[in-house]
Amino acid sequence: MRLHRLRVTAFGPFAEPQEIDFDALSGAGIFLLHGPTGAGKTSVLDAVCYALYGSVPGSRQAPGTSLRSDHSAPDTPTEVTLDLTAGGRRLEITRRPEQDRPKKRGTGTTKDKAQSWLRERTGEGWEALSRSHQEIGEEIEQLLGMSREQFCQVVLLPQGEFARFLRADEGARGRLLGRLFDTRRFAAVEALLAERRRAAEAKVRAGDEKVLGTAQRLAQAAGHGADLRDWPMPRHQPGDPGLAEAVRAWAALARCSARERRTVAEYALAAVEGREAAARRAAEEARELDRLQRRHTETARRAALLAEAAPDRDRVRDLLDRARRGALVAPALEMRGAAYAAHLTAAHAETAARAQLPPALAEAGTEQLGSVEQRLREELGAVGAAHRAEQRSAEIGRERATLEREARAAEEQHQESAEWLARWEDTRAELAERVEAAQQAATLGEQLAGKLEPARMHLTAARRRDGLDAEAEVTSGELLRVREESAAARERWLELKEARLRGIAAELAEALEEGVPCTVCGSQRHPDPARPAPGHVDRAAEDAAHARFEEAEERRAAVERKLAAVQEARAEAAAAAGEATTAELLELTADLSSRHAAAHAAAAGLHAARERLARAEREHAARSSDRLDAERRAAARTSRREALDREQASLEAELALVRGDAPTVAARARILEDRIRMVTGAAHALRRAETTAARLKEADDQLADAAFKAGFDTIDAAADAVLPEYERTALQHRSDAWQAEEAMLADRHAETDTAAAAALPPADPQTAQAHADRAAATLRTAGSAYDAARVRCAELDRLSRQAEQELRAMGPLREEYDRVARLAGLTAGTSADNERKMRLEAYVLAARLEQVAAAATVRLLRMSGGRYTLVHSDAKASGRGRSGLGLHVVDAWTGSERDTATLSGGETFFASLALALGLADVVTDEAGGMRLDTLFIDEGFGSLDDQALDEVLDVLDSLRERDRSVGIVSHVADLRTRVQAQLEIVKQRGGSLVRHRTAAALTD
Repeated sequence: MRLHRLRVTAFGPFAEPQEIDFDALSGAGIFLLHGPTGAGKTSVLDAVCYALYGSVPGSRQAPGTSLRSDHSAPDTPTEVTLDLTAGGRRLEITRRPEQDRPKKRGTGTTKDKAQSWLRERTGEGWEALSRSHQEIGEEIEQLLGMSREQFCQVVLLPQGEFARFLRADEGARGRLLGRLFDTRRFAAVEALLAERRRAAEAKVRAGDEKVLGTAQRLAQAAGHGADLRDWPMPRHQPGDPGLAEAVRAWAALARCSARERRTVAEYALAAVEGREAAARRAAEEARELDRLQRRHTETARRAALLAEAAPDRDRVRDLLDRARRGALVAPALEMRGAAYAAHLTAAHAETAARAQLPPALAEAGTEQLGSVEQRLREELGAVGAAHRAEQRSAEIGRERATLEREARAAEEQHQESAEWLARWEDTRAELAERVEAAQQAATLGEQLAGKLEPARMHLTAARRRDGLDAEAEVTSGELLRVREESAAARERWLELKEARLRGIAAELAEALEEGVPCTVCGSQRHPDPARPAPGHVDRAAEDAAHARFEEAEERRAAVERKLAAVQEARAEAAAAAGEATTAELLELTADLSSRHAAAHAAAAGLHAARERLARAEREHAARSSDRLDAERRAAARTSRREALDREQASLEAELALVRGDAPTVAARARILEDRIRMVTGAAHALRRAETTAARLKEADDQLADAAFKAGFDTIDAAADAVLPEYERTALQHRSDAWQAEEAMLADRHAETDTAAAAALPPADPQTAQAHADRAAATLRTAGSAYDAARVRCAELDRLSRQAEQELRAMGPLREEYDRVARLAGLTAGTSADNERKMRLEAYVLAARLEQVAAAATVRLLRMSGGRYTLVHSDAKASGRGRSGLGLHVVDAWTGSERDTATLSGGETFFASLALALGLADVVTDEAGGMRLDTLFIDEGFGSLDDQALDEVLDVLDSLRERDRSVGIVSHVADLRTRVQAQLEIVKQRGGSLVRHRTAAALTD
């Protein structure tokens, strides 16, 4: 990757467009980027990172931070354009962040969304590739082979971070290396194996719990009567190794015991079945004898009752015979009654109808009434036509009333519009003044809003500053106290240590044994060993005092770190708050808030005022137009009213002839309709009376004939013989019952077994049945016992097979768990096979760190004159620390290996620069060998002497082989004479400027 040109506009401290020609600066191989503090040196690197990845390095991309220059004009957009070569392709990337700009119409601002453009240079010029943020980001990351974090670490070499990397513990090193080399997949493997181990363990536990559940069901199926007191149910837990054998053995014992109980129950059931069968036969014989004896008694009683009912039987037979002959005459009787009733009803209806007719028609016949009806219907038709004319006359009256109302309403509306139009000029002037006042309030509100937010930020910082002052005071008091406690604990520990050393002889004498050489003098005799003096201090007391001293030191260090953090936060808050006090800032913020609220409230009515003015203008135009339309409609109403008057006069003359003496045409029509109904009803009643008289005469003739044929002398005798259906049915049922009873008694008298049973002594079925019931209860008990034993055996066999299947299924699960658990423990560093307790991710990072140390040593040897070498250490960490990420430095002058945290300031710069360059080489190889033709090194040169600076520059100069360029970002003045190509950032009140300086000329 090589950078060619960078153009920034309204970005960071750069208000005006600035262009940086990296091709010109890269000609010398090394170029210097310098300028005063705050001028914008880091902003140049931020612009490169933003152009490539759409965001600046992490610590400077805080939420709420704007990339826009505060010095730029409001209508100048913030923009960054980078021209570079990557992967053999010449590309140009242009990015604009999300930003506010003035509205094209009206006042205020509007927000523009972020935009990106990607172009590629071809033989025909620049060709547009994409405007999608996502597509451009994926394309650039694929070409460079690095994420934004890797780019900021290996191209924009941050020396401060690598100095911290040298002094950091292994956990911090692991986090940085993990971000650069993306070892998430190895951590994912650890997590996956751990998850599989937990899943396999859960399956094993679930399987064991299932086996134990089956064993519990086996115990329930075995029952309380099983003889298993000498062999109790297994009490194993899920995961116990002997669970399977214990369950198998107990199940076998339970099955044997259940089979023995089933055999015993089977023999008992066979014996009880024989006794129950004999008792049942005896009970059945007693019941049969009792039934025959009671049957003989009942037959004798019913024969006596049948003989007593002989007279009633004769009388019923006579009634049934007369009823059968009367049934033949019943239809004729019913028909004659119906004809008589119909004729009587028709005669009454005829009399009533003739009473309603006028005297002239009281004796009229059917034909005369029909002619009168025809004449009345013709007169009714003529009245119907007149009814439509009457309706039209009423409609004309309603229409004339409507015209009168419309005329009055139009007159009132005309008067109201005239008054409104007379006030129009005053109304328009008043509404225009309201719009102007609201517009001015909106402008004032925007100005106050721009001042209010900074004031609130300063007030928040001031309050935080005051709070941190109080916290710092409390922490300082706490630090003084813990320092005194630490000093007292140290003094106490030294006193005990000194006292122990004075009595160390007695402590050594306690370990002497007769005949064993002394560890001090070698003698095997110990005639006078030393004795502990009163108040002797042993090793445990000294260790306890030393532990208390270390705890006090830890508390002191923690309080010191807390005080430093509070002081640092207080300095940041003080810088953000400025010199003003909290009360002054509070007063300023309250004043701005009240003024802003008042202006915002006044400006809130701007839209409503504009709407009212627009509505008033529309209403003025509408009222002017309506006044002309009202005059035209008034003339039309006058013409219509005159035409309606003429039409109504003509209709009224025609209706006077039709109505006659009736008030309305409808009343005349109702009179005619009543007369028609009266004449029609009388004619119908007359015809109905004639018809029913003929039917009554015919029914009388048919009834006389039917009575003679049925054998009755008179019609009255036939009528008396007719019985209702229910009485005839009841008599027939009584006769049938007597016949059936007579046949049944004849059958019973022919039975021989009933007579034989009557000659025997009385039977006792209750006693026989009680004996049979007792035998049946005994049989049910024995059967239940046998069924329970049989079901128990079947259930135990089924559960045993189920338990065996479950135990066999657990074999592969346990093998899978053992295999996965070994792998998970090995990758997590908890297995005994992992001697150094290294996790898989740490092992991969250790290999990467070893490569980085080897690549860094090549440059560190040259920078340090062959003195220092960086080596990777995979020694096991103490306690719970991470192993495999140790980093040591070997001093060739002393031959010793020590921790990198012991390096001096200049030596730390050597090591961190070498480490950064080595890391860049390794990450580049990891990214597929992408060549990095442009590098930037940020600060750290101020800690070097002249000789060391020359050596570092020589090493950096060696980086430009094969046309590679290195940019140094530094304040060191001596570098300006040593490095010819320079990029100077000039800080000015209106925004920073960029100047290129080469050995040949100075360009603004």
